[in-house]
Amino acid sequence: MELVPLGPGFGVEVRGVSILDVASDGDAYKAVRAAFEDHSLLLFRDQPIADDIQVAYSRAFGPLELTKVASLGAGGFYSRLTNVGAHGEIVPPTDRQVLVAQANALWHTDSSFKRTPALASVLSARVLPGQDGDTEFTSTRLAWERLPGELRGKLQDAVATHSYANSRDQIHPDLANAEERKALPPVRWRMNWLNPVNGRRALYIASHAYAIDGMDDRDARQLLAELMDETTRPEFVYVHKWRTGDVVMWDNRAMLHRGRPWDYSKERSMVRTTISATAADGLDQVKPPPTVH
Repeated sequence: MELVPLGPGFGVEVRGVSILDVASDGDAYKAVRAAFEDHSLLLFRDQPIADDIQVAYSRAFGPLELTKVASLGAGGFYSRLTNVGAHGEIVPPTDRQVLVAQANALWHTDSSFKRTPALASVLSARVLPGQDGDTEFTSTRLAWERLPGELRGKLQDAVATHSYANSRDQIHPDLANAEERKALPPVRWRMNWLNPVNGRRALYIASHAYAIDGMDDRDARQLLAELMDETTRPEFVYVHKWRTGDVVMWDNRAMLHRGRPWDYSKERSMVRTTISATAADGLDQVKPPPTVH
């Protein structure tokens, strides 16, 4: 297996091992899992992509998350991110599927708005519209290490509130529908996540976050915005230009990402599987302290 560096201090292209190898061979899995813990972002090129292969690869890393309500693929393992409608037509720019793509252009980490957050996401390129539609990534682990020591101390035990509706409301007030708002109430997480394998912390924020315990709303939003701006400075971002057959996996404990726009009159179809975090992945480290009554 060969690892080729990708981003500014994070991310590697994995060569010599396929996602099918990882799904079927314990030694391949161990090597790729070690690379995942070290580098946070993995790229596999020219993969034999099929739904069952992608889910087998993803399941090797832990329990799979079910796609949330009101999404394409709801209740199953596959989240289908596309601008193609039920009858094979390209949907108009005002369609909910396009608005969801626009919401994904906000910097975020997947599933921080759920009762069980995500360890990792696996995204495969099925149909591409051309040169547009890049995905950008940045390391919140490196962002944490860049913060002044005094600020890290303040954030060590700080707790933020995350909500799916908060990010969707930034795009359109009706994008998060009543079913989603009921199924996905706000949740609270510590603002940093300790990796139990290597002992490195990462800032844990997202466009879903909007409040911090013990701070008034205006100050909390300002701090979250400042942290986001610092984390996503252009010199710290890796821009992935997709090719058909690409599979990208990233660590939601230690990464932010966003999808970039494309010509929505052209088809783009991606499939994401998501792996839920467990205690072995440091889930207990990000849980908020018990509320004292």
